[in-house]
Amino acid sequence: MPLPLFQDHRAHVDVILRAALRAADPAEAVRRGWPQAEIESARRVRLVAVGKAGVRMAQAAAELLGSRLERGLVAAPAGVAPGLAPRLDLIPAGHPLPTDGSLRAGQLAAELLAGLAAHDLALVLLSGGGSALFEHLAPGLTLDDLQALNALLLRSGAPIQEVNCVRKHLSRVKGGGLARLAAPARVAALILSDVVGDPLDVIASGPTVPDPTTVHEARVILRRYRINLPKIEAALAETPKPGDPVFARVLNRLVGSNALARQAAAEAARELGFDVALPPRVIQGEAREIGREIAREIAREIEIARESPRFPRAEIFGGESTVTVRGRGVGGRNQELALAAAIELRHAPGRIVIASFGTDGVDGPTPAAGAVVTPDTARQAAALGLDLDAALAENDSHTALARLGATLVTGLTGTNVNDLVLALAYPA
Repeated sequence: MPLPLFQDHRAHVDVILRAALRAADPAEAVRRGWPQAEIESARRVRLVAVGKAGVRMAQAAAELLGSRLERGLVAAPAGVAPGLAPRLDLIPAGHPLPTDGSLRAGQLAAELLAGLAAHDLALVLLSGGGSALFEHLAPGLTLDDLQALNALLLRSGAPIQEVNCVRKHLSRVKGGGLARLAAPARVAALILSDVVGDPLDVIASGPTVPDPTTVHEARVILRRYRINLPKIEAALAETPKPGDPVFARVLNRLVGSNALARQAAAEAARELGFDVALPPRVIQGEAREIGREIAREIAREIEIARESPRFPRAEIFGGESTVTVRGRGVGGRNQELALAAAIELRHAPGRIVIASFGTDGVDGPTPAAGAVVTPDTARQAAALGLDLDAALAENDSHTALARLGATLVTGLTGTNVNDLVLALAYPA
């Protein structure tokens, strides 16, 4: 097989990223993790799908279940096109902030599962966005109460782990609550992860997973940030913990993740002829710093070898970066990462490609999912009179990269397993 050539790098990026997306496809994830034994042993099957990929996961499950599906509901972002299978109800809900639809979805799910017996099965399909799309508050609390708490927690600067700890102890579905509502029925949860590291108790706030946090911790957090809401504090209730008997009949199965997408991307790169590495580092932190670091690392590897590599090399990273917005430009975390890499590569030796891509097809308020850059990107910008340093300072990555033809545009992909960053090095 002929070695891949630098001149074909856009095609190589496309092949590798499409392989990753196929591995993260919600319908394929459901088929891959299908709990056949649990389905076969159940008298009745009811379905609850929650998240941005909920519709596609539910459609796949309905096809596999056929007449075995008794009833089900899907909590998905408002605006998602209908067209679900019979016996499935679509509940439009709020994201990124919960709405009345989110509370309705949680209430209806509780009612749906309450009628199940020990020989029945609750099939739960979870994906990113579930924390906002699906809520059933503790008795006496309203959406206004939740919104007031959220505003104070966000203003306090509390890390998301602490925010989620408080929210779980105000919910009847989060933090293992949904599994408790479904008891004594069996529960099979298929989980598509949008969280770095795939902690099951964090994805969609872990409705079918034991919660290691406590009411005491939630109270300490409220006091730490001087949040004085007596109604909220009075409503805090304990969640089911590891070892709770309710989880003896619960199957939690991770069916899609960034790690699985990276593995699929690696296989595609090997088939193209690349020598592939999956570095252990996780993409987290400031996007521009990560872009610079990855560009420096791959340029240093080539320089140490004192020549271009004999064989094309691919390094595939996963995770999700952040952007501290100080300018007034238009961009997203993946395009900012790529722009910073392009600046770092302007004097780099060898033929290097860096691509950064959001698997949901969205990168900030732009039509792009990410971008692809090489050492030529900065030279092309100079020829056009584009100041890439100024664009980066203004957080204007999309404007600059779109003008250079460096953006990646896929449209909405229907999934989300965080971001992928490819670093490719070609022989001279």
